[in-house]
Amino acid sequence: MQELWKLVSSPRHLLVFEAAARTGSFTRAAQELNVQQPAVSASIKQLEGSLGTQLFVRAHRSVTLTHAGERLYNDTSGAFDRILQSARLLTTRSANDHVTLSASTAFAHYWMVPRLAKFHTAHPDIDLRLQTSEREPDIDAEAISLAIRRGTGDWSGCESHLIAPEVIAPIASPRVMAAAINLKTVANLLNQSLIHLEEPVRDRPSWADYFAHWRVPYTEPKTGLRLNDYALVLQAAIAGEGFAFGWQHVTQGLIAQGLLAARPEWAWTTGAAFYLVWSNSRPLSPQAEKVRDWLVSLSARTTPQSAASPTPLP
Repeated sequence: MQELWKLVSSPRHLLVFEAAARTGSFTRAAQELNVQQPAVSASIKQLEGSLGTQLFVRAHRSVTLTHAGERLYNDTSGAFDRILQSARLLTTRSANDHVTLSASTAFAHYWMVPRLAKFHTAHPDIDLRLQTSEREPDIDAEAISLAIRRGTGDWSGCESHLIAPEVIAPIASPRVMAAAINLKTVANLLNQSLIHLEEPVRDRPSWADYFAHWRVPYTEPKTGLRLNDYALVLQAAIAGEGFAFGWQHVTQGLIAQGLLAARPEWAWTTGAAFYLVWSNSRPLSPQAEKVRDWLVSLSARTTPQSAASPTPLP
């Protein structure tokens, strides 16, 4: 290394040389490196002087490599590319010391949080952070490790794996459900107080969609409890405010605890599903891979085989 330092005077000269050789211009190299053009010319001259050979043939508006310059460029460009890949890998590892799971508030609170104790027992060394949002964030732009999304499993730039099919049944507190003595058909739900979810950004089915599936005529009421977050909808239902949508994968724990009751015979399987997604252009950290595989193992135990059609893991 000491000999290399002597031969090139400064490693900075090699960076300047590589930029000038790649762009074919001292001016463009200066723009790329955010320096003045004379600084590039001076750096190249010093490198040529140290090596005792001419690296460029100068023309009025461009430069071309000599045979010696081509040899040096082939070696430096390859070396710099390997250094760049190593730097990217180290940066990715540094940025991924923790693992983020982006999900709706309801999924995080009612599906994920009850499972965290088992996760931490299985993976005590992983710093898993739940991130909730009112929208579906760009997982690449916001450096999100994993996310939960509703859809068909096909998102540009993402890999996905099925977590749960979308199955919706009417739910209410046990007290409200028991009081609805005339609830003989789906159409009778129209006589009950309905809690409406009005997500500002996410695409979610509504009561109108639910009744359309059962071919029940429905007119959107002008009154009624309307909430913009499903976690609030569930709290309202538990409090006895009326009937709400019960997404099966989120509410089954609350039903098992006796906080909610459902009418599973009126369940609607919409054809959509909830998926775990991650970027296919940015490698997952080893910790994120463990979280992904753990979530996938949970889905395999809780998803009916008839509904499961997961994307194979890489």
